[in-house]
Order: sequence, then structure tokens, then C-alpha cells
Amino acid sequence: MKKHSARVAPLSACNSPVLTLTKVEGEERPREHVAHSGPDVQSSAGAAGPESSSSRRKLHCCIRITAVQVRKALWGVAMVMCVCSSWAGSTQLAKLTFKHFDAPFTLTWFATTWNCLFFPLYYVGHLCKSPERQTARHRLRECCRFFGDDGLTPKVFFTKVAPFGLLWILTNYLYLQALRKINTTDVSALFCCNKAFVFLLSWIVLRDRFMGVRIVAAILAIAGIVMMTYADGFHSHSVIGITLVVTSASMSALYKVLFKMVLGSAKFGEAALFLTIVGGANFVFISIVPIVLYFTRVEYIESAGDIPWGYFCGVAALLLAFNILVNFGIAITYPTSISLGIVLSVPVNAMVDFFTCEINFNTVRLFAVSIICLGFLMLLLPEDWDQCIIRLSTKLRKRDEPAEGSAEAGASTGLNWRGRARTSMATFSH
Repeated sequence: MKKHSARVAPLSACNSPVLTLTKVEGEERPREHVAHSGPDVQSSAGAAGPESSSSRRKLHCCIRITAVQVRKALWGVAMVMCVCSSWAGSTQLAKLTFKHFDAPFTLTWFATTWNCLFFPLYYVGHLCKSPERQTARHRLRECCRFFGDDGLTPKVFFTKVAPFGLLWILTNYLYLQALRKINTTDVSALFCCNKAFVFLLSWIVLRDRFMGVRIVAAILAIAGIVMMTYADGFHSHSVIGITLVVTSASMSALYKVLFKMVLGSAKFGEAALFLTIVGGANFVFISIVPIVLYFTRVEYIESAGDIPWGYFCGVAALLLAFNILVNFGIAITYPTSISLGIVLSVPVNAMVDFFTCEINFNTVRLFAVSIICLGFLMLLLPEDWDQCIIRLSTKLRKRDEPAEGSAEAGASTGLNWRGRARTSMATFSH
């Protein structure tokens, strides 16, 4: 049971997923093959019998694999659209909220409090999908084992949970502060650099495998940051905004790497419980900060009725949906689909900014955004991408060589080409 469980590292509100899912289908197919191979071979009367049975089994297996892949691909397309719309929508709505109530920390606190809904929503899904339905208390007790044999003790909370809660709040607060300074296109594009920062920190701290292509991607990300700053002429307003969003991306990367180093990975229920605890701790311990900001008139509004509750709830709901998709979308599709949804939010924000005339698309800015997105996509390449290309080229070469060899042999010897064609096709079918 533990072998087939999906494990996920819950990420900050703006991060891409790092998920590991055991491929159960790959373990079930060999058992099915062994179970059916005996009767098929015994029922065969000659050499053609086992070969035809084997071909039918291979065809059935390929059809089933294709159906699974098509289903995951369709879910992937839907996931890309949902992730992109939720992330771009929350960014645009937060930008619009600041025109009515300029309170980035209050918005951060309000949206983070909605994380308390993670575990209740997970438990509803558990009741609907799991064949072994457990009570909420029993399920909660099992998920608490993620923190150790003693569960969630005060020591564990202040040493292993509270620091990640602070990093979560810093990530979102700095991101929202950057939206007050610069446009949404630059903010969303610059935040994509967090994946490059994750690679660099993982390489240094976690001793992950060195990959030249990811170093190139990190260099592209840094170059994009410099070019983005140059696009606005190094004005103080834009430099502050760029610094804020780059710092937010760094906090997000630090959150991810430290979680991997300190807590490892978590099952879906454990991740939901962790995020719920972060939301609850935010409500209990951080609620004093918006009150202080109100009385000091840093984030002040005349009355509670003047607060744009619709915008506040919209931003919080979109961020909650985004985090659910990012952290638990691996159950139905590939992690790459989720990452593509994040990077596609950049052109979506660019289109909105273009039609609202809030951005000047000069050549430097377009080039900077392009190379940052290119670096993000390069970081999505698997670790054995070079080996995959070598194997693919080898297969293509081997497939072309027999055809060329047979054609040259037929031309030089003058043998019957029809007989050659039949022999070649028979060999290929086997």
C-alpha cells in the first residue's frame, strides 16, 4: 500500500509542482501477461498459434496504454487551462483590488487563511473515492504521523511548520507588493525564475544531479531579469518592483528546497493537513498584523463596508483553486501540464495588459520575457533527456538502414523484388 502511494511536496502559492507518483499500471501489466500466457500457449497447435496470441496480447496492451495516455493527455489540457486561468486571474484581480483598497498584507493574510479548507476538501474527496472510508478523526490521526511518531507537538510546530508558514506569507506578500509597482506581465514572467532558483539551491544544498541544460536555463533567467530592468531604464520604481518579485521567487524556491530537506515528501492527505495547519496558524498568530497596520493607517479604510469583499474573496478563491490544482493535479495528469499552465499565464497577462494599455511592449521587454519563459521550459526537460534523444535517433537509424540495404541488394543482384518485399514485410510483422 505504501509502495503505490503518491507523494507530493506542498508548494507555495506560486510554485510549480514536484511530485513523485508510482506507476501502478506498469506493475500490473506484467502480472496480466503471465496469467494469460499459459492458456494461450497450451491452446496453440503450432508455431503460428503462440505468435498470433502474442500479437493479440501486444495489440490489446498497446490499446490499453494508449487509452490511458489519451485520457491523461485530455486531463492535462484541461489542467493547463485551469492552472493558467486561476493563476492569471488571481494576479489580475489582485492588481484590480489595489485600486480600491491598497492593502497587500491584509490580502495576503486573508487569502492564506483560506488554506484551512484544504483538509476538509481532501476529506470529502476521500469519502467519495476511497474504498476504505475512515472517520475524520482516524484520518487526521494517520496524517499527523507525517510529523513524527508523536504527531504534531508544539516543538514540531515551531521548528518544522512555522518557518514554512513564514516563507509562504513572505512569498505571497512580496509578490503582491511587486504588483503595486510594475505590471502583471513583468511580475508573472519574473516569478517564473523561481524554478531556476530551485535548481540552483537543489544543486548546492541537496546535491542534485548537475545538468548543463539547466545551468543554461538559470543563466537565461538571470539574463532576463537584467534585461527586464534595462527595459524600463533602471528607474527606481521599476527596480523596486523587480527586486520584490525576484525576492518572492527566491522565497518560493527556498520554501521548496527546505521542505524537501527537512520533511521530505508527503502523501496527499498529509499535504492537505500541512497546508491546513499553515492556514490555521496564519489566522491565529498573524491576525494581529493587519490590525496594527489598520490603526497605524498603513493599510487603512474608513469602514468595513468599504472593503471590496468581492475582490478579496475572488483572489482568495482563485489562489485556493490554483494551489489545489498545483498540489493534487498529479493524481489525474502529468506534472509537466501543471508547469505549462504556469508559464502560459505570462502571455495571458500580456494580452490583458496590452488591451488595458498598462504596458509598453518594447523589443527589450519582449526579448526578456521570451528568454525567461524559454529558460522555464528548458527546466522541464527530464534528467535523461539527452539519452532519450540518442535512443530515438538510434531507433530511427535502425529502421531506415534495412530498407536502404534491401533496396541496394535488389538493384545489384537483380533478384525478384516481389519475393523480397513479402519476406521483408513478414519479418517486420514479427
